[in-house]
Amino acid sequence: MKRGLAVSVLFACAFAGVLSAYALAGGRLPAAVTTLVTVTTGTTSTGTTTVGTTTIGATTTGTTTTVPKPPPPPKPPKTLPEGVTVGGVPVGNLLPAQATHQIKKYFSSPLELSLGRRVYKVDPNTLAAPRLTRALTLARKARPFANLPLEVKVRTPKVRAYVAKLAGKIDRAAVDSTLLLRGSRPFLTPDRPAVALNRERAVHTISWMLARNVRSTIILRTKETAAHVTRRSFGPVVVIHRSSNQLYLYSGMRLNRLFPVATGQSVYPTPLGAFHVIVKWRNPWWYPPASPWAAGEKPVPPGPDNPLGTRWMGISAPGVGIHGTNNDSSIGYSVSHGCIRMHVKDAEWLFNRVDIGTPVFIVAA
Repeated sequence: MKRGLAVSVLFACAFAGVLSAYALAGGRLPAAVTTLVTVTTGTTSTGTTTVGTTTIGATTTGTTTTVPKPPPPPKPPKTLPEGVTVGGVPVGNLLPAQATHQIKKYFSSPLELSLGRRVYKVDPNTLAAPRLTRALTLARKARPFANLPLEVKVRTPKVRAYVAKLAGKIDRAAVDSTLLLRGSRPFLTPDRPAVALNRERAVHTISWMLARNVRSTIILRTKETAAHVTRRSFGPVVVIHRSSNQLYLYSGMRLNRLFPVATGQSVYPTPLGAFHVIVKWRNPWWYPPASPWAAGEKPVPPGPDNPLGTRWMGISAPGVGIHGTNNDSSIGYSVSHGCIRMHVKDAEWLFNRVDIGTPVFIVAA
């Protein structure tokens, strides 16, 4: 009994020492003290009796790890309101990316320009640019079935440059009618008016179509300017038939009047060829030419004895002209010294209807 009491006292003292060591260690047991202290009181005939076991454990302080929460799934893109159109393009119930594609596709469709049978096509993207970001912003906020305009930036300098290049393919210069002689009759080649593209109208129409995102065919307009010399406007033409002693006056290709005349005798023949009127005189003086037949002759003033009559129409053949005569009996014969004689009244009539530059053809017929 005394022995058991002694053991118990000894155990209590040891346990108290352990607790003191625990306190001095700041709540930690020394490394030598590990898990438990066991005391056995004794042994009996029935076996070993265990008085008790005391276990002093260590306190473990761990690090706390915070696991972040997964982000919420992204919201699906919102489609545009039902029935909305942008620049005439249906975009309702479409996603923004789909709507952008549809607007771009329609805007990029060629702009057609027509002139008669000719058709010209131009890429709108080279002349303008749609404001897609603003269009989609407005479409998202629009009411269902709203018709929204598409804002387009038109590059006017590029439109003008394109129209100028197009004009180079369309514009053409005027072609004057040219006078020829065919079968002793005057013939005028066809004239052609000048054609010029109406550039200002084209620039305005193209810009208007682009700004409103419209793709209707544009009808180009041109301005025509008549040629300076045309078949209709061509003036008088004189054709003299030397052998038959006849003078034909034409208005262009249309015969106006026929006159009997006198032409040059065989010694002084009237020259053949194409000439024109270079001078017109009323009541001319006659001056003797430097020719043997006029040797000793003196100038003759205007009057009834003047061999030129009252009118003189000199042509580009030297010394030759169309004039009246004081010898009506010579008309119809080849008796002159190279000039073309007419009755005075006929010469006066013709004088009023020809101009400086009027063509004069003299043919052998």
